[in-house]
Amino acid sequence: MISVINRENLPKLDLHGEDRDSARILVTEFLEYNYKLGESELAIIHGIGEGILKKEVHKVLKNNNKVVEFGLDMFNPGCTLVRLGQKVDKTEEIGYNMQHNVRGVY
Repeated sequence: MISVINRENLPKLDLHGEDRDSARILVTEFLEYNYKLGESELAIIHGIGEGILKKEVHKVLKNNNKVVEFGLDMFNPGCTLVRLGQKVDKTEEIGYNMQHNVRGVY
């Protein structure tokens, strides 16, 4: 179970009214976008219903290597909280020269 102190300020994705296929695409894009921004905690609102969207969201999260952990919000079972890993800056590893905008190993 993920514990998040301040839920109001988390980036949120609301999937109400979406089907499985569009939910899969939206969740993947949401994760990628927030990973690039350096966000570490997210909320995905899928609703309760029959659990179809929740199962699809959890399937996507389970197979995404950027996701460290996820779980249902203990105060709202229609919302999944997600913790992402830290973004690694690869520019230093490949010898990026900012002044000349040249890539290569020196």
